[in-house]
Amino acid sequence: MFLSIDSRPITIQHEYRTATLTQTDFSSLKLHADLLKNLASLDYRVMTPIQAQSLPSILDAKDVIAQAKTGSGKTAAFALGLLEKLDVKRFYVQSLVLCPTRELADQVAKEVRRLGRTIHNIKVLTLCGGMPFGPQIGSLEHGAHIIVGTPGRVEEHLRKGTLKLDKLNSFVLDEADRMLDMGFQSALDAIVECMPEHRQTLLFSATFPEQIQSIAKRIMHDPVMVQLASTHDSGSIQQYLYRLGEGVERITAVRLLLLNYRPESAVVFCNTRKETQEVADELCHHGFSAQALHGDLEQRDRDQTLVRFVNKSISVLVATDVAARGLDIDALDAVINYQLAHDTEVHVHRIGRTGRAGSKGIACTLFTEKESYKVERLQEYLDLVIKTEPLPPFSVLETPVYKPAMATLLIAAGKKQKLRPGDILGALTGEQGIDGKAVGKIQLFDNRAYVAVSRKAVKAALKKLEEGKLKGRSFRVRQI
Repeated sequence: MFLSIDSRPITIQHEYRTATLTQTDFSSLKLHADLLKNLASLDYRVMTPIQAQSLPSILDAKDVIAQAKTGSGKTAAFALGLLEKLDVKRFYVQSLVLCPTRELADQVAKEVRRLGRTIHNIKVLTLCGGMPFGPQIGSLEHGAHIIVGTPGRVEEHLRKGTLKLDKLNSFVLDEADRMLDMGFQSALDAIVECMPEHRQTLLFSATFPEQIQSIAKRIMHDPVMVQLASTHDSGSIQQYLYRLGEGVERITAVRLLLLNYRPESAVVFCNTRKETQEVADELCHHGFSAQALHGDLEQRDRDQTLVRFVNKSISVLVATDVAARGLDIDALDAVINYQLAHDTEVHVHRIGRTGRAGSKGIACTLFTEKESYKVERLQEYLDLVIKTEPLPPFSVLETPVYKPAMATLLIAAGKKQKLRPGDILGALTGEQGIDGKAVGKIQLFDNRAYVAVSRKAVKAALKKLEEGKLKGRSFRVRQI
């Protein structure tokens, strides 16, 4: 069975019948009443295209391959399938979700817990690298229903015998193409070897290279395939091409675009880790608030960079495609492609990071004469002509560099100290405190917390936290 989807109603071709479908309500699905009630409370009423086309087959216990861009709602699609078949009375691992990065795994686990919050005693556990091994063993000993993890750490637990998958009934590969890009092929093979042959396998991927097709043939049984168009709404994303003339360096072009458009949040995509760091360093040298995100960073530094960017206390994130996959960023004003991606589908995935959830965004791509063939290939793939624009005039470089509106404070206490967001907000806005409107996102980790505050209120916020108490105790706090 093969599904093809665009903005029109879609047709499912069966051997004996043809049925025309459109987007439908979640209430039309054969879901448990508690799950439907929770979906309504979350205002999840109408399914996205990927949900409408994959969920019926997932709930029918069929293997499914789903190709869709980030932000399409695929996490909810497979999470509802896992939750519907879950038996909470049986304390063993029933479902495994593999993700390429810890950030995506954390994001997926959070969504599974949110969608399953009406199910009593459900245990969702994350197993990712960069975290202590011991506490994960302890959590596994107490039993877990759903594991969300990264291939390396999951394989390590299997090898040491601390994780058993012999009773697994559901296996999800999320962002499968990125996992292969990151070299997880052997780990995936080892993990699959530890599973029962009779299980449901769901594979979600933004692109569908030959390697993915090969894996699907080996580990899936007669899968249903769902493909969503990879193009983006031209009304929400404005695409611009900029040809670099002789003597114009790419980094200068990036500075011109940032100073011209002045996006509150922008991601600059580079093709290599080395370039990512070099571009971030050069932007910082010219006064921009920029940070690099790539695979060579320590997990804590990576976490901190992402927190600051989401908090809007960093204006520019310079990243590789692998590092940026699975980022949970609500509003991204601009994407700048330092170079064209090697793969056309990856380029489409990049620009899809902006203009989401109905907001407007711009996608700027730099190229040289030698790369013109890539532009032609991209336009053919998108079936549209993207106009080549002149770069902003060099006089723009004399414009003062803009600063982010927010700053981020790091508190040396977190979940293990029983800290809650309300405690931090109360400490900041209590007697003679700062205005609540000056406080942004508050994010808690095990032993640290981050809070975004208006740049104008940062000194007052620091003083309030330094002189006050949280949970009756004093903790170190600093601006990062």
